[in-house]
Amino acid sequence: MDYIINQRQVILNFSERFCKNEIEVLNSACFKDVWGKFLDHIYKVEKQDVLRIIEILPNPKKDYIILFKLLLEFELNEISKLSKHFKLILEHTDILYELIENFYDYWRRIERYGLVYSKSRMSGVENASFTVIMNQFTNVILSTYRTICHKVLGEAFSIYRSLPSGVNAGLMISKHNWMGKESKYAFLSKAAVLEQVLIRPPFITYSSKNKRTGTYPEAFTDPIPSISNHFKAEEFYCYAARVGSALAYVYFHRDFLALGLTLCNLFEFVPLYKCLNQKPDLLYIFGADYQGESYFYHDKEDDIYLGVAPRSSSVDYFGYMKKMLLTLYNVKMIDNGNLPLHGACVSLTLKNGTTKNVVIIGDSGAGKSESLEALSEYAGEQISSQLTVFDDMGTFKLIDGEVIAYGTEIGAFVRLDDMASGYAYREMDRAIFMNPDKINSRLVIPVATYNQIMKGYKVDMVLYANNFEDAPLQLKKFEHLNEALDTFIQGARFAKGTTQEVGLVESFFANPFGPVQREEQTRKLLDIYFSRLFENKVFIGELYTKLGLSGHQQDGPRGAAEQLYKILES
Repeated sequence: MDYIINQRQVILNFSERFCKNEIEVLNSACFKDVWGKFLDHIYKVEKQDVLRIIEILPNPKKDYIILFKLLLEFELNEISKLSKHFKLILEHTDILYELIENFYDYWRRIERYGLVYSKSRMSGVENASFTVIMNQFTNVILSTYRTICHKVLGEAFSIYRSLPSGVNAGLMISKHNWMGKESKYAFLSKAAVLEQVLIRPPFITYSSKNKRTGTYPEAFTDPIPSISNHFKAEEFYCYAARVGSALAYVYFHRDFLALGLTLCNLFEFVPLYKCLNQKPDLLYIFGADYQGESYFYHDKEDDIYLGVAPRSSSVDYFGYMKKMLLTLYNVKMIDNGNLPLHGACVSLTLKNGTTKNVVIIGDSGAGKSESLEALSEYAGEQISSQLTVFDDMGTFKLIDGEVIAYGTEIGAFVRLDDMASGYAYREMDRAIFMNPDKINSRLVIPVATYNQIMKGYKVDMVLYANNFEDAPLQLKKFEHLNEALDTFIQGARFAKGTTQEVGLVESFFANPFGPVQREEQTRKLLDIYFSRLFENKVFIGELYTKLGLSGHQQDGPRGAAEQLYKILES
């Protein structure tokens, strides 16, 4: 199939068909399909000014494409002589131009993806460079639009804007049979695996949901036998990723292509040649055909931590993609004796040469990222370097008697509502935006390299992010182990609307993604790690971000950052 289209996206298979010029664009079945959907949209919204000229033609879905082809080759007076209908339309070139502009905008609002099969020998694209192919497609779409507009206007544009009109993302895909033919995972072998990805920013996506609900329970019955019976591998893509120290294969249904590609900004991509024939540590099947909730299962025979999510609009939000992977990884870490953290960690080097590694722990909306961003703005040039080790999830490991922090993600999933004005604009060139005009709008942005997050950082300060108390002094040090453990284990916060929770809520160790599922094991680890932190005289305290208090969304993190900097400086 040379293309797939639905209400929100179009996937173009350039290995089957690639439009090399304007006439091939207009002759393509995909163009006809998109044009038809656009006309249905115009009829639905009843845009009267353009409806007047659309209805001049007996069959607008077919006849307008003929008109567009004629506009590529002939002058307006020549086209007017061919048909009385064309003559009537060309007497209103201002409305015709508006119609073309509306169609162009409609096309650019669709999520557009181009596929190229690696080492393809099909009739479309074969040996040309992957990135060149994507650029060529952009150029031919722009040329088609501009040529027709120039003809309708009777002159060339005075100002040209090279709007993103080709594909939002290009994918080079292949196959990866990491499992044996007799393996219970063999049903995955026909799914396409990403070899290369090209993203054209700004990449803006919209999902059915704009918040996540619930956590992921553990199942004790293998889901693979029931899922594999209904699995349509040709409808899935696989993203190979480094989640912390683990190798993860994420198989996602093409309906969730935007969510799958957003992983590029959050987890280190593993090219196919680096993971050939390797069994994953983590496996996530997102969009499987079953009724029910998302859950995970530990396949002890193959030692694979497996997550599954249904093909449902109820999980159409990036949080469901991200948090399951973190749950799988964190459960694996706990089983290995390491302590996963829901928090942020930054390695700061001050102007005096001192380096401090600060960890802030707290559940979603507690103000971790916001406080560190405020610290960066407040301290300014007094900080010579600032490296984000992790923005949302990390791990403590005990090495030679020291507590060492490691990251899990290379990126950040940032809530824009609470960030300083202008933050989104500074990051437009490499961020992926999600529901930017909605409540709980987010962007996903890379903040570190994989080597940086896995280097290991000796912990100098551990803070709990308190977003619900209006404390005059916004940083308090714990003097006793039990006092600190009580606060961190209670995991209290005022819910900010990032999940289904409202008001003052609690979650065990502020981390519903692993510790909740392994509470007994985690309690033992907390005793071990926090006792070691106190023995090593690491600063352990509570940071009052005030992010959950009305009117303090900006000055709360800023005040917390000021207090934090004073401690670091002293």
